Amino acid sequence: MSKISFVYFDVGGVAIKDFSDTNKWHLLMDTMGVPIDKRDEFNRIYKEYDDRICLGLDIDDTMAVFVEKLNLKLSKDFSMLSYFVDHFEQNHGLWPIVDLIKDKVKVGLLTDMYPRMLDLITTRKLLPPVVWDSIIDSSVEKVRKPMPEIYDLAASRAQTDPQEILFIDNRTCNIEGAQKSGWQTFLYDSSNYDQANKDLSAFLQL
Repeated sequence: MSKISFVYFDVGGVAIKDFSDTNKWHLLMDTMGVPIDKRDEFNRIYKEYDDRICLGLDIDDTMAVFVEKLNLKLSKDFSMLSYFVDHFEQNHGLWPIVDLIKDKVKVGLLTDMYPRMLDLITTRKLLPPVVWDSIIDSSVEKVRKPMPEIYDLAASRAQTDPQEILFIDNRTCNIEGAQKSGWQTFLYDSSNYDQANKDLSAFLQL
């Protein structure tokens, strides 16, 4: 393994347990009362808005679209953002790994995030309890993975040569984007957090 001076972690599916590789998305649709025959349409609408949400559109401002197009009966105080964060979990197995890395090099977060979501995640104490040296939040920076600009920005904020940055993410497209920017990478398997943490420890020779 080449020299590493900075490690960036993805948030959802790495630093915390989100909806990745779970049935939580289906449970969300159950909670929202989305009929089975309208779930493909729900997913299509969500995908249509996903880029805009990651780049700064508040997800709760899209609720009217779902209600109108799918004829949903939601309470006025229902928040999709709150629902997401309420169903996120700590990835405790990663915490000692982050601590060991932090003792040696700087660490940061590089995440496609919705507006206000990272603040809620932090308030709920879902993240590993360390001081992050850099936080790149797509909803703040108005650029998302795997756009080349976000890796350039992250490298600049890290004040580190790209070749000395390690990026840990659970999505192949984001890993490939980092590799194109000259970064080292580790593809984290969010379908099995325990094994992924063991594999990461072995990869880092901790």
